Amino acid sequence: MKRILVPTDFSENAEHALKVAAQIARDTNGEIFLVHMLEIPSQMADAVSGGAAIPEIAFFINKAHEKLEEVLTRDYLEGINVSEAVKLESAFEGIIKSSKKHDIDLVVMGSHGTSGFQELLIGSTTEKIVRTSEAPVLVIKHDTNNFKTDRFVFASDFSKEVKKPFEKIIAFANVFGSHLDLVMINTPNSFKTSHAAQKIMKEFVSDFSITNYSLHIYNDANIETGVLNFASSVNADLIGMCTHGRTSLYHFFNGSISEGLVNHASKPVVTFKI
Repeated sequence: MKRILVPTDFSENAEHALKVAAQIARDTNGEIFLVHMLEIPSQMADAVSGGAAIPEIAFFINKAHEKLEEVLTRDYLEGINVSEAVKLESAFEGIIKSSKKHDIDLVVMGSHGTSGFQELLIGSTTEKIVRTSEAPVLVIKHDTNNFKTDRFVFASDFSKEVKKPFEKIIAFANVFGSHLDLVMINTPNSFKTSHAAQKIMKEFVSDFSITNYSLHIYNDANIETGVLNFASSVNADLIGMCTHGRTSLYHFFNGSISEGLVNHASKPVVTFKI
């Protein structure tokens, strides 16, 4: 986790994400790329692309830089290499482009739930980012002075297409010394016997060099509720899931489930793209 991207709209929730990013950067000797997406009306954007100088835009850009400079004075950022930038782009496009440009290892974003991170995490924007980002996306819900991932719940169907991102999940867990609680959620609409589920999971993990983990099968009415209830039952610090670039992972993480977990979990959620 050497290169961490933190989008900010200068809200309290963005501050929560930046604090966690600072802890991660300090633990991994990493650097932070702090970006603010300044969305402007389409007519102004056309004028800017045509080379016209618009005083109003220049004013907002300068104000954004002033706010970023103020953020950089936070005590918790002391000693950390932080780069700041203001982008004239939509939140979704700006985050994805910045992530690719800087070869980001982790995106850290703030949200307090369904009402979200007012300029960055609104409905489909959340889902687009977590499903499209090549880098893992960590969504932070609350202020914390001691971010930890001692118990890292990873919920999946443990199919073949999960094997590639699972390498990143193991690496993520190793960075933080996490115990991986690997769980398969059984629902009435997608039921497997304990024997069949255990066989799938054991065969899956046998392909990896992993020791600090445990296997679980959890029954619930639906997958989202099952993940949340299981995470609560083991007092998880973090919930992880895989998402698909086009649509979510077949029935396991369809759109409503992936977005629902990001919005409804009280714990931090990290997503990995298949």
